[in-house]
Amino acid sequence: MNRKQIIGWQPILVILLFLIFWQLSIKFFKIEDWLLPGPIAILNEGIQSYDSLVPHVLSTVQLTISGFLVGTFLGLMIAIVLHLIPGFKEAFYPLLILSQNVPIIVLAPLLIIWFGFGVLPKLMIISLVCFFPVTVSALDGFRQTPTELINYMKMAGATKSQLFWKIECPYSLPSIFSGLKISATYSVMGAVISEWLGAKTGIGVFMTLASSSFRTDRVFVSIFIIMLLSMFFFGLIVLLERMTVKWKSKGVK
Repeated sequence: MNRKQIIGWQPILVILLFLIFWQLSIKFFKIEDWLLPGPIAILNEGIQSYDSLVPHVLSTVQLTISGFLVGTFLGLMIAIVLHLIPGFKEAFYPLLILSQNVPIIVLAPLLIIWFGFGVLPKLMIISLVCFFPVTVSALDGFRQTPTELINYMKMAGATKSQLFWKIECPYSLPSIFSGLKISATYSVMGAVISEWLGAKTGIGVFMTLASSSFRTDRVFVSIFIIMLLSMFFFGLIVLLERMTVKWKSKGVK
């Protein structure tokens, strides 16, 4: 077993130790399940609620993917426009930062009032959460392109469009994927928040019903599902990065 495999097991070991400590603490302090259920009780509830959980999980996954794709597209388009058009970055970049200073939980009810209880306000909420990390990461990636390569391409007669697609865009991919990883985890959170404010199905709806009926075990089931979905989407982006940015991994070796 090499060093990378050993390091890969360390987080799993820490999580297992934490769960064991949690379960033992519940028994030692005799905490009631309605107040803080143990991992075993949460697992049993998740298994028993499987049939009712599946539609909620599928609804959240569908909403998350749609919102993530829309937010990623908007983030990349905004980054490209701010990078290519002179003066736009200085004029609009502060507005991008201000857009993140308004809490989503405060802005979401306004979107519901303006656009109703359909899919559109939910997609807007997720997009608002996702686009900013992608935009910032892409702009940083464009800026980190080696100057000597840009000067060489200019001397070779390359146009601004050719500079962007052949030099700046490929060199920005590692930074863009960093933003995508952040957005992938945020997208699940955004989907759950949007479901809190008005939906018929989804993990947010399941969590709200469980909380209102004091089913703490179901609330924790929802929390663990949200965590697993976030890790799953994060892993997909990591896999896509390894398949796409192969020159980076070769350079590291």
